[in-house]
Amino acid sequence: MGRPPRHDRDRLLDAALDLAAESGPAGVTVAAVARAAGAPSGSVYHRYPSAAALLAAVWLRTVERFQDGFLAAMCANVAEDAVGAAARHVVAWSRAHPREARLLLYGPTDFGERDWPASEVDRLTADNQRLRDALTALATRLGCPDDLERVALAVVDVPYGLVGRHLRAGTDIPASAEALVAQAALTLLSA
Repeated sequence: MGRPPRHDRDRLLDAALDLAAESGPAGVTVAAVARAAGAPSGSVYHRYPSAAALLAAVWLRTVERFQDGFLAAMCANVAEDAVGAAARHVVAWSRAHPREARLLLYGPTDFGERDWPASEVDRLTADNQRLRDALTALATRLGCPDDLERVALAVVDVPYGLVGRHLRAGTDIPASAEALVAQAALTLLSA
């Protein structure tokens, strides 16, 4: 039985996340991640064969962690409750995970998506489809199956706009933010 790895994937991705939150995607290099994690570059390359694979991994892990709770929130029994829960989740998750939320101010293209390994592009496609499917299901439950843009605006864009403003300014997200975005989302969808 071999010894457990000293520099596991999560530790390396946590270092990459810190670098991305501080310096943006350009700050995430194999050498910088190795230095930040206190690992040899070989340990990084052993787990991620290229910088593009490393960038894909940190992006996808972050998006999937966010989406797990967001998609669960959209499954509330009452559609209007799902709207409020999804909007509130964006704010609560961002407050609880500020480094990850700062990373999500970027997009996959900022993380070199065009150079990602095919398996990671497929994973991104599946993640995006999972989100589209959930938004479509929520729109259908709300009785507006052809108004996906308004549903996305209400539960994604409005709450993330509020969060992004505070993250960019380096200010705390106000305690009232969850209630504000839930109310705004419901108002937008009732118009």
